[in-house]
Amino acid sequence: MEHSHHSQKPIQQPSCCAHHHSPQKEKAVTKEDFDRIYTCPMHPEIRQKGPGSCPLCGMALEPEDIQLDDTDNPELVDFTKRLKISMLFTIPLLFLAMSDLIPGQPVQHALPAWLYSGLQLLLATPVVLWCGLPFFERGWASFKTRNLNMFTLIALGTGVAYTYSIFATFFPHLFPENLKLHAGLVPLYFEAAAVITTLVLVGQVLELRARSQTGNAIKALLGLAPKTARRVKSDGNDEDIPIEHIHVGDLLRVRPGEKVPVDGEVTEGQSSIDESMITGEPIPVNKAENDKVSSGT
Repeated sequence: MEHSHHSQKPIQQPSCCAHHHSPQKEKAVTKEDFDRIYTCPMHPEIRQKGPGSCPLCGMALEPEDIQLDDTDNPELVDFTKRLKISMLFTIPLLFLAMSDLIPGQPVQHALPAWLYSGLQLLLATPVVLWCGLPFFERGWASFKTRNLNMFTLIALGTGVAYTYSIFATFFPHLFPENLKLHAGLVPLYFEAAAVITTLVLVGQVLELRARSQTGNAIKALLGLAPKTARRVKSDGNDEDIPIEHIHVGDLLRVRPGEKVPVDGEVTEGQSSIDESMITGEPIPVNKAENDKVSSGT
């Protein structure tokens, strides 16, 4: 049993000595003394200060520590915005590009060749160059680090399709006649580049939402821990202090109905504790001297 340097011990209520710093303490130190460290969920060896993307797989980095005051994932907000704009342009672009499947091809006959190609260019440009910009950035980073990944293929595929289509739009006379369609049009792939970009954005948003929900669950768990503790002073009196002011070896008093503020060991008294947040069992667990207790129970 851990000893206490107090002349008078608390009685009746169970007490415990703190073993470890609480999550709130770690949070305070991290915010005051250090920049937050981010790491890759797939490659834990990748660690850096501040957000970014993994140089190996291109996945967005996650903070190593979860904080209660964390706001919504800025990347999720950004990608959701890009997805909405991408869908706004991709749907009419897909309809326009696939209109040649309509019997009689009324769209092709109604629009001049230059306008038909120009509309596809106008619709595809914001999707590929702005909505898909993060993919090009990560793809370029993979080339520089020589760690080719999924974003390498995405950037290469959409970039080639878009560049070729621009060339075919402005210089159709340079292509062989057997490649041309009606009115001298050369096959374009603007819709392919836009659709690929949109589908990848859908996957990224779904992934980021799942990771965000996991983080919210962890924050909800951290929120169960109390924000203050009752420390026993050397004269036997109690004082309420913030969790971040607790140190290893402090003697704390936990009264009936209160939560255990930090991980520790019972030094005196006995009681029943609800450990359902850890075990999932709703049955109270009896605790007495020398028993371990966990924060938030």
